[in-house]
Amino acid sequence: MELNETDQKILKSLLEDARFSSRQIAKNVGVSVGTVLSRIKKMEDEGLIKGYSVIIDHEKLGYQLTVVTEITVSKGKLVETENEIAKISNVCSVYDVTGLTDAIIVAKFKSREDLGHFTKRLLALPFIERTNTHVVLATVKENFRLL
Repeated sequence: MELNETDQKILKSLLEDARFSSRQIAKNVGVSVGTVLSRIKKMEDEGLIKGYSVIIDHEKLGYQLTVVTEITVSKGKLVETENEIAKISNVCSVYDVTGLTDAIIVAKFKSREDLGHFTKRLLALPFIERTNTHVVLATVKENFRLL
């Protein structure tokens, strides 16, 4: 989907705060409320806007550990393995990657014990050959609101 300048401004406004009313967005962008509503509807229909959510401070919920885990998968079962991993509640992201490993997982945990269970669960999956887990020491930036 090709975005024009108005669409981009509407999206930036939604990314700033998805609770903004259509009237507030229209005022910020300098267009009518009808334009805002129709453009948002079109972006939803096209699948560009997949949903609306909140941004949570995971550390305040007790998730003190963020890890990045590299996995190597055997026998061409990468997609099946990634889909199985994606179902695990602590997993934030699963990426197919190039390089020495097949996939990268980003996950959050409340304790080392939880991380240990997760790692053992991964290693118990039938086609995972190996994992390499990196514990995040400090989060400098974590923001997926790009435009």
